[in-house]
Amino acid sequence: MSAKESAFVGRFSFYLNPYFEWFLTELMRRDVSRGVCKKSAQVGWTQAVILNVLGWLIHIRKSTAIVMFPKEGAAQAFNLEKFEPMVEGTPELADIIPVKSRSKDVKQLFKNFVGGFLKFVGSNSIADVKSTSARFLIVEEPDDCNTNLKKQGDSIKLMEARGKSYRDSKMLIGGTPSIKGVSSIDDEFSQSNQCYWHVPCPDCGEMQPLRWAQVVWQKDDSRNDPVYGNHLPETARYCCEHCGSLWNDAQKNAAIRAGVPMETAPFRGVLGLALNELYSQMHDSRLQKLVERFIQANNKLKAGDASEMIVFSNATLGESWEFRDGQTSAEELAERGEDYSPMEIQRGGLVLTAGVDVQTADGGRLAVTMRAYGRGEESWQVQWTEIPGNPLDLEPRDDDGNRIASVWDKLDKLLFVPVRHADGFYVRLSAVSIDSGDGNTSDAVYSWVRSRRKQCPTVDIMAVKGHRTPAAEIFSRPKPVLDTNHDNSKARRYGLRVFMVGVSKAKDLLIGANGRLSLEGVGPGRFHFSRHARSDYCKQLLSERKLPKRVNGQYTDEMVWQKIPGIRNEALDTEVYALHAARAKKVHLMSDADWARLDQELRQQGLFEPSPADQVEVDEADEYDDGGDDFEPLQATSMYD
Repeated sequence: MSAKESAFVGRFSFYLNPYFEWFLTELMRRDVSRGVCKKSAQVGWTQAVILNVLGWLIHIRKSTAIVMFPKEGAAQAFNLEKFEPMVEGTPELADIIPVKSRSKDVKQLFKNFVGGFLKFVGSNSIADVKSTSARFLIVEEPDDCNTNLKKQGDSIKLMEARGKSYRDSKMLIGGTPSIKGVSSIDDEFSQSNQCYWHVPCPDCGEMQPLRWAQVVWQKDDSRNDPVYGNHLPETARYCCEHCGSLWNDAQKNAAIRAGVPMETAPFRGVLGLALNELYSQMHDSRLQKLVERFIQANNKLKAGDASEMIVFSNATLGESWEFRDGQTSAEELAERGEDYSPMEIQRGGLVLTAGVDVQTADGGRLAVTMRAYGRGEESWQVQWTEIPGNPLDLEPRDDDGNRIASVWDKLDKLLFVPVRHADGFYVRLSAVSIDSGDGNTSDAVYSWVRSRRKQCPTVDIMAVKGHRTPAAEIFSRPKPVLDTNHDNSKARRYGLRVFMVGVSKAKDLLIGANGRLSLEGVGPGRFHFSRHARSDYCKQLLSERKLPKRVNGQYTDEMVWQKIPGIRNEALDTEVYALHAARAKKVHLMSDADWARLDQELRQQGLFEPSPADQVEVDEADEYDDGGDDFEPLQATSMYD
């Protein structure tokens, strides 16, 4: 090893981290498809595992690999500070990859060699994540990686797809946990056989994992240190949970080297290992140093500042921090579902809106929420469903070449047919907001919006994108484009201006602390849904939590909505868009007189089902207009002017 790359010079040894020698040996078994390590800092993961695997791939296995980091900057730093020094200090590797040549085969983030290649990517670049297939896939710090790449899905899932063409592909994931409930490494580890490194007591010989609860130290009531008070960190010892004997650092480290793995869950192809900093034999990981860090973090926690204790929990204990935000559970929320059938507007609902989310992952689909609003912005779920189909396939054909209904045709039939009210009359859709934030599907969305505006001039049909600013209002009119002659944006070419949705404020209002989900009964702001809705509705509705933002492993004071790994969030997104559509109709500003007038108008339309002649007809020829120069301004939708 090069001195530039490691504090230890010379041939690599697993003396300091024997658990990783076992881990790598097990990872190479044919029945292991995935290796997961939930770890603290200072356990030697990068050097002992990542660099060893890459060196083995280059020199012995000669295969292909992608290593994904949270950001491209982290990939560049790894290459310059870790990978290239290792190659330079290892003659066998230097002969294969001349890192200083900078030839077309050896670039900073791409290393091509006989028999394979290495590619270093950032999770924030969907092109890099999706453009290459490889046999070995490595993810560094998954809790800092992107969980939603332009509606294409979780970057880790996209990485996993890069190995599907190989029968013997393997995935390696290692990282420090963050917040309980949204930690990706927690989720990955829970699916593994959950191994812990058990060590023998120097006195009684009983095996046990190293736990922080067993670290003890003395106090001196006569001491009043300005930092540590009456605590004596220098007296820290590890206490055997069986016989109570006290170990010093040397005894603890010797026990680690004599340790063995113990699995606590069934093996289903995923190898898992959990490590905290007690397993580190580094100088700064001595028991005294760990106790000093704990006392300082605990002092701040008592003063109301949890930041250092969160870092201690993540980086030292290797555990996620439980952040209590008062949000109800999906199971508790489901019990509040009301007994009414979908596609029937409940008494009190008078303004029907919809939110549509566009997805291309897993074959594609449109997720749709329809919601009826009434006085005080009280609302009732009318429908929550998904329409399967590729949004990019505008004219699907069957095996005989005949035109069949596209996903957009099916959306028309759902949205533009009047819905029966519980009192017998029918209500038409007033507004719909459809997500156009994914650059891959925006053309199809713009075309649908433009053509439907011309055919349904009484409905406010809006292409929307989520606003990045947390303080952005839920609804705001698009800013006028001043230089219309030279504006070449795709939306403008379709005769559209995209509405920006204040998604953070909308989520605060719906599912945040003291939000509408916390209100029960009937009255202003109440948020009703049917217990007959699809079973995953409540889980998807609560698929995000508002937590401290983490940047490069450090927490900031900014609170942001974060997606829970493994749970789809289309129900939440479509509810946000349906709320945006309601705000476009100003339902939150309507007076009792306005509601009474609307109620009377709807009832006067008659208590009968509209005839086929009254239904909205979709002109198939104009359905996917390409948005050329023949655009005709809308006549009855001043919102878009």
